[in-house]
Amino acid sequence: MKLDFPNVGETLHHYVLDNGLSVYLLKKTGYEKTFATFTTKYGSIDRRFKLEDWIEVPDGIAHFLEHKMFEKEDGDVFQQFGRQGASANAFTSFTRTAYLFGATSNVPENVQTLLNFVQEPYFTKESVEKEKGIIGQEIQMYQDNPGWRLYFGLIEAMYVTHPVKIDIAGTIESISKITAEDLYTCHRAFYHPSNMALFVVGNIEPDEMLELIQSNQAAKSFDAPPLSARETIDEPVTVRLSERVIEMDVSVPKVMIGYKDVPQAGEAGLKQELTVELLMHALFDTTAPLYTELYAEGLIDDAFSFDYTSEESFAFAALSMETSQVDAFVERVTSALERPLELNQETLDRKKRMMQGQFLKALNSPEFIANQFSRYALNDGNLFDIPNLIDAITLDELYESYESLFRREQRTVCVVKKP
Repeated sequence: MKLDFPNVGETLHHYVLDNGLSVYLLKKTGYEKTFATFTTKYGSIDRRFKLEDWIEVPDGIAHFLEHKMFEKEDGDVFQQFGRQGASANAFTSFTRTAYLFGATSNVPENVQTLLNFVQEPYFTKESVEKEKGIIGQEIQMYQDNPGWRLYFGLIEAMYVTHPVKIDIAGTIESISKITAEDLYTCHRAFYHPSNMALFVVGNIEPDEMLELIQSNQAAKSFDAPPLSARETIDEPVTVRLSERVIEMDVSVPKVMIGYKDVPQAGEAGLKQELTVELLMHALFDTTAPLYTELYAEGLIDDAFSFDYTSEESFAFAALSMETSQVDAFVERVTSALERPLELNQETLDRKKRMMQGQFLKALNSPEFIANQFSRYALNDGNLFDIPNLIDAITLDELYESYESLFRREQRTVCVVKKP
C-alpha cells in the first residue's frame, strides 16, 4: 500500500506480510546512506505475560536478550555487518527493543543480515553466564552516574506498582537468575513477526526491497503468535513519594521535578504527547515569561531542561536543574505551576510553528525517521501525522492539560547531593 503525506512531502510504502510482519519502506532520493530498524514491541516493563500459562521473568531480561542476539555459533554479528560496510547497533527501552544499521553499500545483504540474526536466536548456558559479568559491569557503571541515578530515582519515587520504576538493565541480582531457557521463552513470545516492524529508509527501490524481504520471510516458518496477554498494570495517578534524596559525591546538587500524567494510547496518546510538549515549550523555553522570571532570580541557567515521556501505560513530565538552591528552585517552580495559566492564541500559534519547523528539519535525518516512525507505529500512531496533529491543538486543550498535569499530588522531587 502506498501512502502519500503531502504535508511533509513523503510517500511511504506499507505492507503486512503473511506472517504478520509490518514493513515500511521510504525512498529518499539523493541520500547516500540507508538506515534500517527492526523493532519489537517488547521492553523492560514486559516482566509478566501469558503464553499457555502466565510467566514472570527476571528484571532486565529484555536488555539482556538484546545483548545476546548479536552472538551466534559462527561468530559475532557486528563483525559481519562490518565486513558488509555497515554500522550496526541496538537499544532497549521501557517498551521496545530495536536492532538497526546504517550503510552506504551492500544494503540488500545488510537487510538480510538484520532479519536473519534477529529471527534466529542462539544461546548457550556458557555464553549466558559470561554475559552476566559484562552486563553487571554496565549496571554498576550506571549506578555510579549521578544523572542516571537522578532520572531513575525520580521514576522510582513517582510510580507505585508500574514496572517502569525498575531500571531497564535490571539489577546484578535479577540478571543472575536469567537462563538460556528464559531467553528462548522471551524471544518466542515477543519476537514473532506479528509483534515487530521493519523500517527501511534511503535511496532504495521499494518494489525491489519488498521482494527481497518477502523472499527472506517466506523461507522461514513461524508458529501462530504465542503471546496471548500482557500484564495489566493498575497504577494510581498520585505518586508513591513526594520527595527522594540520593547521596552521591557531586560538586553541585542535581534536582528533578516530575509530574505524573494519565497515559493514553494510539493517536490520542500521540496528540497528548504533542500537546504537553507544546505546553512545556510555552512555559519553559528561553522565550517564555516564566523562564525569564526564573533566570532573573538566579534559579535557572543553561543547565535547565524539560521533557515529556509518553507511552501506552505511563506518562510524565520532568524538569531538571543543577543548582545549589534546590529548595528555592523546587518551591518557585511548583508555586508558579499552581498559578492560573496565562496563554494567548498568538503564543500558541508561534509555538506551533516552532515545533512544526523542528519536526520538518528532523525529517532530513533517515535515522530520526526510522527510529521515531517505528516507535509510533508499534503504538498505532503515525510519525507523519505530527504536523497536522500539532496544527489541531487548541488553546482549550492546553489549559486542560495544564490543569490535569501540574497538581501537587502528582508531583515528585528527586535530589542527588553530597552526603
